Amino acid sequence: MNLKPLGDRVVIKKVEVEEKTKSGIVLPSSAKEQPQMAEILAIGPDIENDEKKKGQIKVGDKVIFSKYAGTEIKVDDEELTILKLSDILAVVE
Repeated sequence: MNLKPLGDRVVIKKVEVEEKTKSGIVLPSSAKEQPQMAEILAIGPDIENDEKKKGQIKVGDKVIFSKYAGTEIKVDDEELTILKLSDILAVVE
């Protein structure tokens, strides 16, 4: 299923980072905070049509977003988040 966000929203997929303690114990995802880094999967038309916003992000970019931002959904057994452009804090280069 293709998901096309409306307005100035974007669809992201959180990037899971495996974490280990200093002693080498792998922490399961339930024992750690949710990641704030994600990959952009789709961009809304307001962003694509606005020249100032268009250059800020593109599909495939890795971004950092606000901790409690967006709406989490499940599409084809994949957990995605829809959030506003203003909730994106930085692009990771």
